[in-house]
Amino acid sequence: MKEFKTILFATDFSDCSEKAFEYAYALCKVSGARLELIHTIDEPVDLRGFYVPHVSFDVLFKEIEQSAKKMMDEFCAEKLSEKDNFGTLVVPGVSHEEILKQATNVKADVIVMGTQGRSGLDHVLFGSTTEKVLRKSKIPVLSVPNPK
Repeated sequence: MKEFKTILFATDFSDCSEKAFEYAYALCKVSGARLELIHTIDEPVDLRGFYVPHVSFDVLFKEIEQSAKKMMDEFCAEKLSEKDNFGTLVVPGVSHEEILKQATNVKADVIVMGTQGRSGLDHVLFGSTTEKVLRKSKIPVLSVPNPK
């Protein structure tokens, strides 16, 4: 049987991600693997040349990053204990590219993620992150469907 040493769980903090977390956590408990949690921050849209009052891109990005780290901390405080073997990553960039890059960096044996984060027009414009990870990953990906 394949031994899991590191499991990468990708979250966007949606309901579907929470369901996927249950699988990632269960896999960690059964295998004794380390759990690495990742949340990606999409690069902000470039609005230079448009009138956007009182907005500094550096300040805006810092606020988004701080908010994402706070959400990750709250998620971990709610779902994990100090006894659990885990790490967190909050990284900027194109979601599927960063998930795959970090999977390599942490030497993940499997990636766990929900199948549905964005919906509607966002999904049409940006496509499915999970779909792209599934197509491009060199390691197994466990995709967990939306619980609804």
